[in-house]
Amino acid sequence: MLKKAYLEITNVCNLACAFCPGTRRAKRFMSLEEFKILSARLRPHTDYLYFHLMGEPLLHPELGAFLAHAGALGFKVILTTNGTLLPAREELLLSAPALHKVNISLQSFEANNRGELAPYLSACAGFAEKANDAGKLCVLRLWNQNGLDSLNGEIEALLAQHFPKPWPESRRSRKLAERVYLEPGERFDWPDMTAEDRGEHCFCYGLRDQVGVLVDGTVVPCCLDHEGDIPLGNLFEQELIDIMSTEKARNIYTGFSQRQALEPLCRRCGYARRFT
Repeated sequence: MLKKAYLEITNVCNLACAFCPGTRRAKRFMSLEEFKILSARLRPHTDYLYFHLMGEPLLHPELGAFLAHAGALGFKVILTTNGTLLPAREELLLSAPALHKVNISLQSFEANNRGELAPYLSACAGFAEKANDAGKLCVLRLWNQNGLDSLNGEIEALLAQHFPKPWPESRRSRKLAERVYLEPGERFDWPDMTAEDRGEHCFCYGLRDQVGVLVDGTVVPCCLDHEGDIPLGNLFEQELIDIMSTEKARNIYTGFSQRQALEPLCRRCGYARRFT
């Protein structure tokens, strides 16, 4: 069993964040029928389904139907969003039994030089409060240390108006409420074929506890393969067990077991260096 699967329901986004590489792939929204096929093929392999890889999932017009179908299959759904569309989608999200957790990338504000911080952050914090009351987890991410982090002090001060301190700290996060966490983190370099080759000494959890499926059904080893540079097969045409049993997939898995990145893209991944 995998810990999680990333299913890209759209690769379209309403922002252009400085830290995000975006994608040159054709813009696309997954249909409900396509979602039913792919989610059914993922279900035997994981309980946790992320509606994300590239794109902003809250843009999808059939998000409610996707959540309902995922719930019928028994999935626990996790969304990662830039937070700008939360007010418009709040009622839908909070009423969806399948929704387990929402990750809000607060670093997206400074990465876009957008308007005033207070209204945006108030909407995100207000959603987090309601999600907490609805029994859903909410993680407010600030993955921008050593990068776009000049507003972090102001962000924390505004959050404290909604979630009074003290905030108990753990290794990776601060607890703002029973189910609300603030998660700091360093800005990392996305893997890209044009980036510097960092060498093969590397470890990654791709194919070990996660797998990614792009909007066209292409299976990739992890959630950071934003261009599909390591295609392993297509979930519309094959079962996942067959895709993960291919020589290419097995070599990637075995390579990481030996702390070796065999694929050129993996040697150019800044995030994987966290595990080395």
